[in-house]
Amino acid sequence: MENLSRRKFIKSSAIVTSGVGVLPNSLTILKKGRALGANDRIRIGIIGCGSRGNNVFMDGVYKHADKMNVEIVALCDPWRIAREEANQKVKKWFGRDARQVVSYRELFELDNVDAVMIASPDHLHTTHLEAAARAGKHIYVEKPLAMDMDRLIKAVDAVDEAGVVVQVGTQLRSYPGIMGTRELFRQGKLGKLSRIEECRNSKRPYWYNYLRDVKAEDVDWKEFLGDRPFRPFRSDLYSAWYGYYDFSHGPIPNLGAHFIDIVHFVTGAKFPESCVCLGGTFTWKDEHEFTAPDCIQATWIYPEGFLVSSSNNLGNGKGSVRNFYGDKGSLNMASWGSPTYSDEDSPRPDGTINGEKPVVKVEGPDHFLDWLQCIRNGQKTIAPIEAGYQHAVAVLMAMKSYETGRKVIYDAKKRKILSA
Repeated sequence: MENLSRRKFIKSSAIVTSGVGVLPNSLTILKKGRALGANDRIRIGIIGCGSRGNNVFMDGVYKHADKMNVEIVALCDPWRIAREEANQKVKKWFGRDARQVVSYRELFELDNVDAVMIASPDHLHTTHLEAAARAGKHIYVEKPLAMDMDRLIKAVDAVDEAGVVVQVGTQLRSYPGIMGTRELFRQGKLGKLSRIEECRNSKRPYWYNYLRDVKAEDVDWKEFLGDRPFRPFRSDLYSAWYGYYDFSHGPIPNLGAHFIDIVHFVTGAKFPESCVCLGGTFTWKDEHEFTAPDCIQATWIYPEGFLVSSSNNLGNGKGSVRNFYGDKGSLNMASWGSPTYSDEDSPRPDGTINGEKPVVKVEGPDHFLDWLQCIRNGQKTIAPIEAGYQHAVAVLMAMKSYETGRKVIYDAKKRKILSA
């Protein structure tokens, strides 16, 4: 079967909230910025020049720089070394230096930035997202979208009010295999789902990979801390912030956000109705005093009538799985890029699968190209702000349960997470 066009299955709608829409002469209007014509250059600022911002975001948009007429013009990071390393790429690619700033406030004072890519630490995502929206900038923002429900609501409301184009960095949605999985589910191949599970295990926590020797004199420490209580500078805390609970809540939001987002994307579900979560730091206790859990499991119940489980053991790499279970068939997503499906051991097979088969891939633009195209045409991205809000609610439910030791529920009308 030949590959199918992604847009056949995604009905993109023009953004009609204040500021952005499909307008005559291919103009996209930023609420507080300049008008972008079809031939105008999209000028991008990077907020966070670490491994994601420098190696993933910058490389991702540069692939499409000529086709989409894009230039990286500004770099924002509290760490001088990260800014300078990122600027070496910019100079090589575009033949000129980018403007380097320490604070996002300085970046939004520049008059030559049309869009920003937010790759800052987790605790700063909502701060930077809200500020970017209020500045009228198009936005690509890393997941998880938030660590706090009130700040999440403020940031999402700011985006809705501004009407800017947002792409949330749950890029697995754009994988051809995931797009094909969504179509497979819509065709009813799996039947009625009962359980969706992920066990994502490793020998040690991923935050150890980020430990660096960072000098205090090279860092604006207060800018990094943001709204977090002041504490003395530590090189391990700055470089491996993923491992500290004040700055990142660990694997359920940081890794599980991808998994939950795929559950929502494939099934069409939006919000869990309840969640329980247990875990702790059991294996990796050393001089770094990491506080993010290294073993944790969350279980959600969805109103559509299925259970979702995300288990993360960062103390042993055995037993990783990722499966969807239905009464007609099951889906094996151990490989995001090449999922397979089967009717083996299904209670109600209908004879349409007959063994294990590869999911037919659905091709489309990659996540960065989709964002750039939507800036040009005013359509919604494949991972719009609504999708980010949905995955954020799910992982915030898990972490509130983890913190309180109680089951939690979500009230969608009041936008509140409550103890059951």
